[in-house]
Amino acid sequence: MSTPSPNDSHSPEQRAQLAVRPLKWLVALSLLLPLTILAIAGWISYKQHFIDAKDRLNRDLSRIYEHALKVFETFDLSARYVDELLAGASNEKIRSEEAQYSAKLKALTDSLPQLRDVWVLDAKGIPLVSGTVFPMPKVDLSDRTYFSVHKERKREPYVSEVMDARIADLRFFSISRRRENPDGSFNGVTVISVKPEYFASYYRTLPAPAIASLIRDDGVILARYPETRTPLQLPADSPFRKAIAENPQSGFADAVSAIDGTPRTFVYSRLPNYGLYVSMGLDNKAIIETWFRDLASHLMFGIPATIALFSVSLVALRRTERAEMAHTQLWQEVARRELTERALRQSQKMEAVGRLTGGIAHDFNNLLTAILGNVDLALRRIPESDERVRRLLNSARQASERAATLVQRLLAYSRQHPLEVKAVDINKLVQGMSELLRRTIGETITVETVLGGGLWKTAIDPNQLENTILNLAINSRDAMPDGGRLTIETANTTLDEDYVIEQAGDVAHGQYILVAITDSGAGMTRDILDRAFEPFFTTKPTGLGTGLGLSMVYGFVKQSGGHIKIYSEPGQGTSIKLYLPRLADKSGLPPWQPIEIEETLAQDIGDLGDTILLVEDDEEVNRFATEVLREEGYNVIATHDARSALRLLDANPGIKLLFTDIILPGGMNGRQLSDEALRRRPDLKVLYATGYTRDAIVHQGRLDADVELLNKPFTHDVLTRKVQQILDADRENIRKQDA
Repeated sequence: MSTPSPNDSHSPEQRAQLAVRPLKWLVALSLLLPLTILAIAGWISYKQHFIDAKDRLNRDLSRIYEHALKVFETFDLSARYVDELLAGASNEKIRSEEAQYSAKLKALTDSLPQLRDVWVLDAKGIPLVSGTVFPMPKVDLSDRTYFSVHKERKREPYVSEVMDARIADLRFFSISRRRENPDGSFNGVTVISVKPEYFASYYRTLPAPAIASLIRDDGVILARYPETRTPLQLPADSPFRKAIAENPQSGFADAVSAIDGTPRTFVYSRLPNYGLYVSMGLDNKAIIETWFRDLASHLMFGIPATIALFSVSLVALRRTERAEMAHTQLWQEVARRELTERALRQSQKMEAVGRLTGGIAHDFNNLLTAILGNVDLALRRIPESDERVRRLLNSARQASERAATLVQRLLAYSRQHPLEVKAVDINKLVQGMSELLRRTIGETITVETVLGGGLWKTAIDPNQLENTILNLAINSRDAMPDGGRLTIETANTTLDEDYVIEQAGDVAHGQYILVAITDSGAGMTRDILDRAFEPFFTTKPTGLGTGLGLSMVYGFVKQSGGHIKIYSEPGQGTSIKLYLPRLADKSGLPPWQPIEIEETLAQDIGDLGDTILLVEDDEEVNRFATEVLREEGYNVIATHDARSALRLLDANPGIKLLFTDIILPGGMNGRQLSDEALRRRPDLKVLYATGYTRDAIVHQGRLDADVELLNKPFTHDVLTRKVQQILDADRENIRKQDA
């Protein structure tokens, strides 16, 4: 409120009045000043009450926002559990084992008070299994909105409106996800039913008379306190929906409620990923009533100015606290997103290399098998005197071997190389490699081993681990051209939760075996260190490296369930630490024993008359393998598909070994062929060949138990040695049984 200024131009009458005007103003001010102070303080108090109300709404909104985040995180975890539970299970299997699946879903439902039920529907909308209903009656749910939404290829979670259950007198809203077949086609829906009253009961704990709601972005109210029995949807022109249209993430709205017509102040915030909002509302009438009570209290104690100053200071403090909190949360979010983006980029690179490698591995390895095999045969048959031709053939053989090594390294990086896992004592493995390492890296480098006592065993492919250590040792040699020291250290260690969160989020915390390879070389700069595991990245000159050494090591360690970390500083050397998971239960794995490398093949290649049934659809590989085995004295019956192989097996009872490719034409693969052959001939020995790892005998990157596998490309010596090993083991078993 303001008062007019006095006029300096006065008439005599006015000057007379000026003499008494100060007294009048004094009298007036004696009344006006308190009224003015009261009016100013009252107006400030009035505005402050609405600010405080918004602050309170913000605090309460933060509570229900955090509550909703945690609850929906629980739903995400539940959905992942259901996905893992049903992974690989067909609808027929789920139906046939309904009792077991229902019991597991019931345990999940009973453990979470916010869940009403968990349902799994097939592609026709017929429920397969539920956590609360068993046995499942045949109910058609294809008319539900969530079913039609996911049938139209919506992959992200869908939150439905509040619905009435058809089997029981219950109300719920659902969070559903699309189920797909391996080819991406629609296979049904997974539905998590949520109790609306769970949210309402939590909202009831908030200070009265606030109104809390969980609302879909199209205005459908999923949960509210005070509760409403009739499902509600806010119209498109309601103040709330207009507010979220203008500010989609969060904001305030002063409006008349579209539900009960009461003027309220609303605050809202959007939940990530689901298209949902949490909202708090406070009746304006309640705010004004509070203001009146406070104003009366101020008049009673006569301190309106003090209260006004205190209120302004409190507002400033609260605003500063909120600004600082928002600043901290912003930086935390930036850091989290950077970590997530790095992990996503690594995953995308891994997937791209994996798809490329898988696409070429089978055909490329068949081609390399034929090339290497025929070059070997030609070298065996060309006279020693023809040096020029032998030199050309040896060059072709070396180029083919390099191509095969490149494919194997790509498979290792993309975690598709089949692992022959055994229970390995790493101390014994490192000791056995010491002499090989010294010969490989030269006399100018001193090799030291520091082996930890009482070292645990680990489940790993010993051959791949040897290749990994050798690869890292060669890298260290290249980093020390003038000589130096290479140290290989083993120890038992533990990765705690803090380390896993900060450094190795893709592995579990727990007990590990540490293998550290440390050199005194030139070290790495930060930019090189950040790209060390990238495929085809190398600091070596052109032609001296493929850039797949460390990439292969990374893929092998990750495929084995471990963790790898590089520590390096320019001029201070490099330490690469491999963390391999401890093997707690050794009963399911064969123990690893060092094998002495044979200098020559055994002279007794096989008893005359040993018959081998060869099944290979690639003509060149078939011809090469047949010629090699016949040259070594075996009887070979060759064919190209599984059906004809079974006919030949029945017609030739003398067949001792089935040598088959995994991928065969005609609808029956090599594993199915061997299963049928062993059913007819239990004493038959089976040797598989493959140039691709995603097939019927490799699961989670590991070979099935008791499987003999020959990776393509293979050479003359590798093939004959493997066949001899299998047949010799068979004859040894027969001799033991006879004895």
